[in-house]
Parts: sequence; C-alpha cells; structure tokens
Amino acid sequence: MSGDPGTLPLPFFVYGTLRPGEPNHARCLSGRTGAEEPARLPGALLYDGPGYPYLARAADGAAGGGVLGELVTAVPGEYAGVLRDLDALEEFLAPGHPLNAYEREVCEAVRLSDGATVRAWVYVAGPAVRLGAAISGGDWLSRQRAPGQRAPVPGPAAPDVPRRS
Repeated sequence: MSGDPGTLPLPFFVYGTLRPGEPNHARCLSGRTGAEEPARLPGALLYDGPGYPYLARAADGAAGGGVLGELVTAVPGEYAGVLRDLDALEEFLAPGHPLNAYEREVCEAVRLSDGATVRAWVYVAGPAVRLGAAISGGDWLSRQRAPGQRAPVPGPAAPDVPRRS
C-alpha cells in the first residue's frame, strides 16, 4: 500500500460499516455504486474500534490472511461526491494531516471472483489511533457481538452522516 495525495478515480476497498448491509453503506453508498465485488486485501490486519473497525498494514512477516471486504465502484457522475462523503466519514482531512482518524491510501486488493488484482482506495488507521483487539479472520461481518448489540455509526461532517461518537 502506498500513499497517494491525488484523487484518482479508483474503486474503494471497504471492510467495515461501509460494506453492503451495514449502516454507513446505506448512508453513503446506497444508489451511488455501479459495482460491489467481494475482495481481500492482503498484507493488512483488522482491529476492533469503538463500533467500527480499523485496518492497519501488517508488519513485515506478520501472520494473517488479509482483510475481507468489497471493492465498491461509484457510478459515473457520483465519484467526486462519494469521495468527498467517504473522506468526511473517515475523518480524512489531507494526506498526513495530524488530525486524520484514517489515511486514504492506494492499495492492491484481490477480487475474489477471479483473483485479479485491482488498485483501489482504502482507509487505513491514522497514526494516533488506538487499535483494539485484532479481529480474527479479518472479516468485520463475522466478528462476535454481544446479543442485541448494534454497531454505533461512525461518521463525520457529511450532511446526512452523523459524526463519530
């Protein structure tokens, strides 16, 4: 994974509350995507956060099979708005900004349907973030929740998106 300060029109690798069926997918992506394809991000680990996950790069030699998620492609005409709303949701201000909750980086995700490598944007935990427990298997949707527990909705200042709590 490498940082890229530009705004290349790439798909997004989503792995937590932005996945289909999760609350922020409905708020930020519903009706704005042309494709949503299961994928895996090798070389990454997933950690629990306060109701939403954090993705981090695996240290060289670290065990783990990567992180499961989806490659989400915005429909034509929606890309700039989706990028703006996701940057706001993930509290990404600018590359390397000290107040970033997440950094937006270019990654190489592997599409599960055919094994193809796809360049995509991914939001990675910022340096000031305290990572919770590792999520075994790297799949946010299969983590264990207490009975009746719903995930709090993270989010920033996009108009219809509540801020992180």
